[in-house]
Amino acid sequence: MTTSKSTIKLVSHSPAQTEKFGRELAQRLDPGAVVALYGDLGAGKTTLIRGLVRGLGAEKSTRVTSPTFVLMNIYQGRRPIYHFDFYRLKGPSMIAELGCEEYFGGAGTTVIEWADRAGELIPRERIRIELTAIDETTREIEVVFPESMTGD
Repeated sequence: MTTSKSTIKLVSHSPAQTEKFGRELAQRLDPGAVVALYGDLGAGKTTLIRGLVRGLGAEKSTRVTSPTFVLMNIYQGRRPIYHFDFYRLKGPSMIAELGCEEYFGGAGTTVIEWADRAGELIPRERIRIELTAIDETTREIEVVFPESMTGD
């Protein structure tokens, strides 16, 4: 793993490691945090979110799945967790019509798969996570924190 004040880069060698990283990252999230995930199909976005949800206190029995067809799942942990999947949406105007941005920055934590589809609707103060598949189980994960989380 390499780190700077605002960026973490690591390689995960298994889904279990990716999920563990999500649990650890959850400990750094304040209420209102927005986590924007980027990466191709199968890059591990939902696996990382499963770890975030667990790390934010959701019951182990909570089923964490990508809300591709329902657009949003809500999980209950120490605070609400809003899990969006914008894969099927055509762009920012469609997302704006649905009112998704009303969830950004509230009392809960918002995590977004396919965040690139939302364009400028996603707050500038967000955690950006890029996942890249190296092979069947290995993922490169790059996390960029907003200035508010780095003390700048």
